[in-house]
Amino acid sequence: MNPSSLSERDQQVIWHPYTQHQQSEPPIPIVRGEAALLYDDAGNAYIDAISSWWVNIHGHAHPYIADKIYQQALALEHVIFTGFTHEPAVQLAERLLKILPGDFKKMFYSDNGSTAVEVALKMAIQYWRNKEQPKRNKILAFRHAYHGDTFGSMSVSGRGLFTDAFQDFLFDVLFIDTPDGENKDQLNAFIRSRADEIACFIYEPLLQAAGGMRIYEAAGLDALLKTAKENQILCIADEVLTGFGRTGTFFASASLTHTADIICLSKGITGGTMALGATACTGDIFDAFLSDDRKKTFFHGHSYTANPIACAAGLASLDLLQKRTCIEQIQVITKRNANFLKETLIKIDPDLIMNPRTIGTVLAFELKSNRHEYVNLVGSYIRQEAIKQGIYLRPLGNTVYIMPPYCISPVQLEKIHQFLLSLPRLIRKNEQG
Repeated sequence: MNPSSLSERDQQVIWHPYTQHQQSEPPIPIVRGEAALLYDDAGNAYIDAISSWWVNIHGHAHPYIADKIYQQALALEHVIFTGFTHEPAVQLAERLLKILPGDFKKMFYSDNGSTAVEVALKMAIQYWRNKEQPKRNKILAFRHAYHGDTFGSMSVSGRGLFTDAFQDFLFDVLFIDTPDGENKDQLNAFIRSRADEIACFIYEPLLQAAGGMRIYEAAGLDALLKTAKENQILCIADEVLTGFGRTGTFFASASLTHTADIICLSKGITGGTMALGATACTGDIFDAFLSDDRKKTFFHGHSYTANPIACAAGLASLDLLQKRTCIEQIQVITKRNANFLKETLIKIDPDLIMNPRTIGTVLAFELKSNRHEYVNLVGSYIRQEAIKQGIYLRPLGNTVYIMPPYCISPVQLEKIHQFLLSLPRLIRKNEQG
């Protein structure tokens, strides 16, 4: 029989990300979106509780962003970004550099979070080579980190399920734990002992997302950054997820005293409408590449670098993000999540729900399980049960989290909260069945 439905046609030709097709359910055909809702081909609506993999901060099909994309497409859809420039790229860089937490002077565009990280790593390594200190070539990173799926970004990510198949091809990295009240002195001592060989320190400020929504304190990170700065180690803030309001401030680094030398941006940069990556750096780093020696050029680029339509979407998203109503909505979601955790979630079934936590618009907890890895089947069960109730969740194994778009209504957020409260009953029912 010839496949007729969109889902059946998909299964004939598509290989989906992070999907074991031998075990996966048929994909749900989504035909349109509106604000916090996604609609399938049967007219069913689903609350997008994770912002479609953390990118969609203003909701789906936002008319303001759509109009800006349309107007830009009529004027200029794309142009090579070597030897040419255009208004959307320049204006977006100007606006972002003004609000980024640090003394950033230059913006380098790419096309996603992984490439933004690759750019940052290559900048840092070549910086020391251009400074004629090539022995500073080690990278310092946190365990449980996730920085992307290209080889450089995999190398600086926590080693495990995502990277096991490629372990022999990844470069060596110095890994340390995230700071807490007990290990701060030990971590600082380690950095000092290896400082002469460390080119850069890359970190996800305050929240390690794909690593399990791990939240850690700003004070501990500040102490490490202070030590890194004292030893001339370049600091790279990966704000691909944490940027654009997710942790309650425009950028998570705004909660820190010590600022990065390089910052990586993507995901929410265009409101989830277009692929775009951006890597900002200080003037000192840019100046290290200025030379009469062409070998000191930063030989990196992408076909779609600074795509005009993507930059126009970024400008439109920034317009919305800086509106008072959006800032207030971020504060409302942050408060509602915190109150839900404190007043309700923390009190229900502590034998099953562990380590409830929240930061900004993100709420997370673990379900007690003998397996804490990404492939834990409890995540698939929860996703299926949520879909039945008109909610889209995608747990990280036994780590359940929500990260809704900022336009989510109080009623929609309450529905998600009530579903989370039902999990102990659903899981015990499943175990008994």
